[in-house]
Amino acid sequence: MKMNIKRVSTVTLSAVLLIAVAGCSNMSKRDQNTAIGAGVGAVGGAILTDGSALGTVGGAAIGGLIGHQVKK
Repeated sequence: MKMNIKRVSTVTLSAVLLIAVAGCSNMSKRDQNTAIGAGVGAVGGAILTDGSALGTVGGAAIGGLIGHQVKK
């Protein structure tokens, strides 16, 4: 039962992040890359740490930094 709740929450978080990023059409390319990197990093961190808040926030921070540096 716990695994299903984690999967649903991960998919829901992914969908919310996708919609949020799609709605930011007036952002610069660097800002878009930062937001996408943070979203992907958060999802990756949550998956790798079984939903740990620290893992999710850490993944978002690292993903945001990587996204910000893309095509600098």
